[in-house]
Amino acid sequence: MLEEDLGVRIGLEIHVPLRTKQKLFCDCPTDYYRAELANVNTCPVCTGMPGAKPYPINGHAIESALMIARLLNCEVKQQNIFVKRKHYNYPDLPSGYQRTSEPLGVDGRLSDVGIWEVHLEEDPGRYDLASGRVDYNRSGVPLVEIVTAPDMKSPEDVRAFLKELMNLLRYTERIIDVGGVVRMDVNISLAGGARVEIKNINSVRGAYKAIKYEIIRQKNMRKRGQTVRQETRGFNEKSMITIPLRVKETAEDYRYIPDPDIPPLLFKESYIEAVPLPETPQTRRKRLMEKYGVPEKYSSILVKDKDIADLFEAVAERIDPEMAAKWVCREVLSQLNYRGIEFSESKLDSGILIELLDLIGHGRITENTGKKLLERVIDSGESPKKVFGEEGLGRVHTVDDLSNVVEDVLRENPEAVQDFRDGKNGVLNFLMGQVMKKMHGRADVKTVISLLRERLGH
Repeated sequence: MLEEDLGVRIGLEIHVPLRTKQKLFCDCPTDYYRAELANVNTCPVCTGMPGAKPYPINGHAIESALMIARLLNCEVKQQNIFVKRKHYNYPDLPSGYQRTSEPLGVDGRLSDVGIWEVHLEEDPGRYDLASGRVDYNRSGVPLVEIVTAPDMKSPEDVRAFLKELMNLLRYTERIIDVGGVVRMDVNISLAGGARVEIKNINSVRGAYKAIKYEIIRQKNMRKRGQTVRQETRGFNEKSMITIPLRVKETAEDYRYIPDPDIPPLLFKESYIEAVPLPETPQTRRKRLMEKYGVPEKYSSILVKDKDIADLFEAVAERIDPEMAAKWVCREVLSQLNYRGIEFSESKLDSGILIELLDLIGHGRITENTGKKLLERVIDSGESPKKVFGEEGLGRVHTVDDLSNVVEDVLRENPEAVQDFRDGKNGVLNFLMGQVMKKMHGRADVKTVISLLRERLGH
């Protein structure tokens, strides 16, 4: 049975840390993901010490949140936006409440998914269940939370939306984009059933797997005549299953109250309009076509991943843009997809790719050798020119070097030779492939074809 037939409705609450120098309500640094020791980026405010008062709210975080709200086509709220205390007890929340703003933007949309709201909140600390220890380096880091409408109907819908959203957020250069720092809660229900929330998933792959499992779990419960109750569940990354945590709280359970130490926010229209908007994938696609002459089929692929578009532009400053676009879109993405990794997870960078394409462009290696070399350096990070020099990978193009190999191939494939002489010209490609195989892809294609035609009398 398809997900659509089950009446699946999926919404997301996505928490993204903002790239600021200071936390939301104190001046502690926010690079907790680089800290080698626990509880070093802390102060009385972000550890919830009695009597500690919050500093004025981080203006850069507000600007970043408004930028994101506008990019998501939200209506920006202007008056009486309160920062509230959201009460719950957990070791990673030292004050016993989390400061979270009322919506800064509402009623937005990204592609076919509605955006209910965008708001700011402070990140809690990190609680290690195994050791019982808490690290408050992350406590107080500004987060933007994006709440979607339940418009997605399958794990595939969610995966596509998250990839598009994260790519757009990377274009702002206002988010902390390190593996595992983006966290999301998934709300999922089947027609006639209660809504189940899956907490703290930290990857697109994890969200896909969690939703896949949860749809099957709820479907099987219905088959057995059981009722799906409203609850909160966790996702076990190792076993790829969801596990019960607690019966779902309602908004009343959190006892929201305006924080008496923080005045409400008021945004003038002039301030909202002055928030700078970054280049988006759509505007970048147009610029790549105009500046570099990149065909639309390539520019559309490049802008789907900011890191890939950045790689192309860095390479295109030194290499023919058409060649750079072709290699990035075809060969680089093919190798990344084969490995199931992002560009940032590979050892490849613009300098390595420039070296590789320079070797091909100047005829020092063949394209086939270049492809094989790319397979190697994308994992090793080696210099293509160094590998070329040490291992003798140069293009073989002289007649003297290739004649004997061509003769061997013709002698070993008499049926193919006869087929060619009988008018089956497509056999030439087969014979050329046999020569390239013997030469490990290093033979010059034009020279090989010329020698084959000469020997075959064509």
